[in-house]
Amino acid sequence: MPASRIGRFVVGIILILGGLLGFLPVLGFWMIPLGLLILSHDFASVRRFRRQSEVKLGRWWQRCREKKSSEEEGDE
Repeated sequence: MPASRIGRFVVGIILILGGLLGFLPVLGFWMIPLGLLILSHDFASVRRFRRQSEVKLGRWWQRCREKKSSEEEGDE
């Protein structure tokens, strides 16, 4: 990650734009979250969006794990 704020901004925007072209070879949709992660270092609104997304993903993952463990207990 670049040390300068401008460098991080440029790299983050390039990654997001490249991710939007994810249907092309070499570029991929994986670039969008990476670009948002880099931009969240400097921008509070992006950081807030990232944290909310992490919480939602964590809750979803926890529900899936609980559901899977309860199904395994029912099988035994």
